Parts: sequence; C-alpha cells; structure tokens
Amino acid sequence: TIVNVALPAIERELGGGLGAQQWIVDAYLLTLGSLILVAGAFSDAFGRIRMLRVGLVVFGAASLAIALAPDPLVLILARGVQGVGGALLVPSSLALITSTMSGALQAKAIGIWTALTSAALLAGPLIGGLFVDYLSWRWAFVVNVVPIAVVLWLLVVLGRRDERRPDASVDLPGAVLCAVGFGGIVFALIEQPRLGWHAAVVAAGIVGAVALKGFIVRQRLAAHPMMPLSLFLVRNFGWGNVATFFVYAALGLNGFVIGVYLQQGAGLTATLAGLASLPISVIMTIGSSWAGALGGRIGP
Repeated sequence: TIVNVALPAIERELGGGLGAQQWIVDAYLLTLGSLILVAGAFSDAFGRIRMLRVGLVVFGAASLAIALAPDPLVLILARGVQGVGGALLVPSSLALITSTMSGALQAKAIGIWTALTSAALLAGPLIGGLFVDYLSWRWAFVVNVVPIAVVLWLLVVLGRRDERRPDASVDLPGAVLCAVGFGGIVFALIEQPRLGWHAAVVAAGIVGAVALKGFIVRQRLAAHPMMPLSLFLVRNFGWGNVATFFVYAALGLNGFVIGVYLQQGAGLTATLAGLASLPISVIMTIGSSWAGALGGRIGP
C-alpha cells in the first residue's frame, strides 16, 4: 500500500504515464496472485519456515532493486520479483498458525495476523507520503528491509522446528497455467485502452482465458491439485472466497484510484493523500482481531 501514494512521484521522475503506474501496481499483484497457490505447495513440500525465509530474502532484495531502479521497466520487473517474495510469505505464515494452534486460539491468531496486515495498510500510505514529501519515493521501498531483518532474526531466536508434509508435491503444470492465465488477462485489461484492439491485446486475452480454463480442468484431474475444487462445496470456504474476491477487488481499486486522484487530480501532497486513507484502515485494524476472536467463539 505504500506504493499507491508514491506513484505520482515515480511518474514525475521516471516517466511512463498511467500505463506504467498501473503496471507498477499490477506486476506485483500478478506474480503474487498467480504464484500464491504453488507457493503453498512449496511450503508443504519443503518446509514452511524455509519458504518464509526465502520469501523474506526475495522480497527484501527486490525492494532494494526497486529503490535503485533507473527506469520504469526495471522497476516493474523488480515489482514482479517482489510479488514472488510476497507469494512465498503469505501461505507460509498462515500455515504456521494453522498447524500450531487450534480452536479459539487459532481464530484469535488469524485475527491478529489480519490486524497486523491492516495496520500495514494504515501505515503504508502515510509513511510513503512522508518519504515522498520529505526524502524520496525510493525510501518507501528501502524501509521494507527493517521489518524483514527483524523477522529473520526472530526465526533464529525462536528456534522453531520446521514442518513439512511428506506426501506433498508441487503441481508445476497447474502453476504455469495459472500464471499464464492471470498474466494474459491482466495484460489485455491494462494495455487495451492504450493499444486498442491490437492483435497482441486480443491474443493475450484469449490465451489468458484458455489457460485459466485449463487450470480449472487441471485442478479437477490432478492427483495432488493446488486448489482442490471440492473445497468450494464447503459453504464457509466457497462463500468466504466469493466475499473475499469482491472485498479485495474493491480495496485494491480504491487504494490505487484514490491514491493517484488525490495527488494528480485534487492536488494534495503525498502526506495528505496518505492521511486521507486512514479512516478505512483504522476501522479494519480495530475490527479484525475482535472479529477473529468472536468468530472463534460463535462460529464464522
């Protein structure tokens, strides 16, 4: 979320227009979204703490590469690598919670996990705005290195034994289909306003749609699918994912559009644009831990 308020400053220094701004956001979301399932499989097969460490190192290295980027292309590519690190972090951290806790304690822990994520949503735009206004947008990415170093240290100090599933396997064809499917569709959606119905846009959209269809078929037929379709027959899982899809689509769109508009349209400074995003973040932060604990007591 720190990126949204930095986008106008990045555009002023490196250029690239609105298309580059969209790709700076979506390159990260693209690799995160398309690899998070396979990252979960890697976490089961090779160890959750090991994947957590790898994810932290990849995310930190990519953050430094973004901070040093000389042009939009390098920055966008580094954002894609950062998304790979993010994909490794999310399932590994949640898997550690679900494998070591149960019942109300597990629900509360997931609530705290969500609350800290929300706290980052809250702090990101404000910290980013301060960096943009008083130092440089590049420091908005360097700052990632500090919490990463702390967590790597904690993993050593806590001395937790790694866990892995001996029967776990990685569905590489499914991972490729997922990545190509999301990549093709996102490319078509972002580039169509700029290129029109260019052959590359149409081809990317069609290939993406076919690949996603192939991914669903693969998950139905694979011996060890990354996303077992039978899970969607479970009411809480199925409807929970439908709700999450719309909630995060709204949050993602809101963060990007508001962050860019408040600066380029309304003329606010980056710091004030960050402050304007506080209300929804405060409500999410306060409510997440409480809702998790409540869900553990009375059911989701």
